[in-house]
Amino acid sequence: MAEDKLSGNVKTAYDEFYQKHDEAWRMLGAKYKAQRIIDVCKGHSFAKVLEVGAGDGSILKYLSDQNFAPEYHAVEISDSGVRHIQSRNIKGLKTVQEFDGYKLPFADNTFDLIILSHVLEHVEHERLLLREMKRVSTHFMIEVPLDYRAGVDKRIKHFLAYGHINMYTPTSLRYLLLTEGYEVEKDLTSMIEPEVTKFNTYINQKKPKSLITNIKIATEYYIKNALRKFGGEKATEKYANAYTVLCKKTDKQTDIF
Repeated sequence: MAEDKLSGNVKTAYDEFYQKHDEAWRMLGAKYKAQRIIDVCKGHSFAKVLEVGAGDGSILKYLSDQNFAPEYHAVEISDSGVRHIQSRNIKGLKTVQEFDGYKLPFADNTFDLIILSHVLEHVEHERLLLREMKRVSTHFMIEVPLDYRAGVDKRIKHFLAYGHINMYTPTSLRYLLLTEGYEVEKDLTSMIEPEVTKFNTYINQKKPKSLITNIKIATEYYIKNALRKFGGEKATEKYANAYTVLCKKTDKQTDIF
């Protein structure tokens, strides 16, 4: 059933991705993703945490090093991702399992928190996954990239190259969550940090290092960040690169027809 819902080439694509993955690049991105998880969950204490779509385990590694929770579990659709997670020797990691992308192999209300970081934009049947997550946990940390801009359809090849088949704004993500019985307790927006942009420019794109480029990257970041913070909701959606929410489940769910 759920197994049939995952397109056959999706698993192969992610297996190949983690086999070829760049450790330094993924760990750099994970550092900031993990910090946003810590920030949005501030004031809460979680004992048993599951990361859905855990990739290579880089986020869990950072969270474990920060003593975010005493117990961690991970599920991932790719065998190569599972192997990477297992190789990290993450403190407090109890189980790592391969799953079909939709059916979580746990009993109802097993967890205090599910982490879904930069996964939902890849999911073909997003509502099915959100409903399954509600079954096994009480709280949820969800982060998505803010890819949507006017004319995004003209760049479809760019986003499909990263496997992004869903586009979100803060408003559209909240709408999706509310209609699936999630209550947003806290949220935050963020931008790509200059350190990440420099790595992508100099290492990934192999462009020559220069002081002028460094100044340009830093200046663009600080100007856009100021506009994002003080320009209201529209500016936030225009300049932010990621949206992070902490939710809890409710008994409410919109009846669709």
